[in-house]
Amino acid sequence: MTLSYRQPGVVLTDRRFTVPLDHDDPSGETIELYAREVVAADKAGQDLPWLLYLQGGPGFGANRFIGKQAWLGRALKDHRVLLLDQRGTGHSTPANRQTLPLRGGPAEQADYLTRFRADSIVRDCEAIRPEVTGGAPWTVLGQSFGGFCTVTYLSIAPEGLRTALITGGLPSLDAHADDVYRAAYPRIERKVTAHYDRYPQDIERARRIADHLLTHEVTLPNGYRLTVEAFQSLGIVLGSGDGSHRLHYLLEDAFVRTPSGPALSDAFQEQVQSLLSFAGHPLYALVHEACYAQDARPTAWAAERVRAEFPRFDAAKALAGDEPLLFTGETIHPWTFDCDPALRPLRETADLLAARTDWTPLYDPARLTTNEVPVAAAVYHDDMYVDTTHSLHTAGTIRGLRTWVTNEYEHDGVRAGGPRVLDRLLALARGEE
Repeated sequence: MTLSYRQPGVVLTDRRFTVPLDHDDPSGETIELYAREVVAADKAGQDLPWLLYLQGGPGFGANRFIGKQAWLGRALKDHRVLLLDQRGTGHSTPANRQTLPLRGGPAEQADYLTRFRADSIVRDCEAIRPEVTGGAPWTVLGQSFGGFCTVTYLSIAPEGLRTALITGGLPSLDAHADDVYRAAYPRIERKVTAHYDRYPQDIERARRIADHLLTHEVTLPNGYRLTVEAFQSLGIVLGSGDGSHRLHYLLEDAFVRTPSGPALSDAFQEQVQSLLSFAGHPLYALVHEACYAQDARPTAWAAERVRAEFPRFDAAKALAGDEPLLFTGETIHPWTFDCDPALRPLRETADLLAARTDWTPLYDPARLTTNEVPVAAAVYHDDMYVDTTHSLHTAGTIRGLRTWVTNEYEHDGVRAGGPRVLDRLLALARGEE
């Protein structure tokens, strides 16, 4: 049974689909996918082409828009839109600390989670496409990890695509996770340096907070253990357009005077736990490095190992001298699972995933060189989350892909400048620019 309802200017319909857990075993276990169909209210009765949106992540459900927010209004001018909660996310069959024990122990959980990468997501899309479009190909808009999925789509099922649009999500086709993070840490440092250039007063504020965490045990109200490394990971916000400003306002209210001396304020702790908790998106932590795994080499906690090659990120060393504290970014570490109560029960599962050596390729470079699907990609200059050099190399591999390289936006450009970004990509894909 489908349910339709209205928001300002749009008609929404809840859609549910049943797909195989393992597409190589179509008669085996199934899971449920949820998606939200959106159409402009004044076009609800029209036969429109479809646009499928693949959210960034991994591990996040599709945006919960109100009306025609961000890029959606532009898309609805000439499309019906399907906002898909990728497997394990949002309103689809969940995968988290509460549900994964249904699979069995850590080994069974790790086996289960190997089916939550881009290849399975693409095969989900192809399984539901005939029901949604009647078999017609659709346009896919992939943001960040959704762009990774779109490149996988072009590799394994291009016949399902009318057009492919990618924002901040052109992956390296062959880089190991180690290569990804060796490229990432210098970018992260550049973002932190730019933040301190904008807000020099934050240098001392960050050092003071880090020093407090090195000398005190701090547990946030939700049970999160706020270590200095966890505090540094707040730098993930620096990859968004307003992230530097948000970090600044967070740091300025960190301390409050108490009878026993300075302490981290309740307001600061409340904000920090909302930024650091993985309770709403545990798959992000669980399969993040697996998104880069394509052969027999284990990821082996790549972000943690490679961080040791960049000693400037060592908080204790920075505080022992007069160096600014460096924040980190989109990296997952073993201690992430020790700090976060939403992840602690899954630490052994994560270790098993990090040790796996049977990963299969996610991309087909040979097929991409003969691509016939119109493709347009926004590449954000010095994107903190996705390496620009990797992206441009991949862009040169995908036949016919047209790039728009811009420094006007950060990684969240499709949200912050959505109508303009999507309009430009559609024009590029249609050959209008």
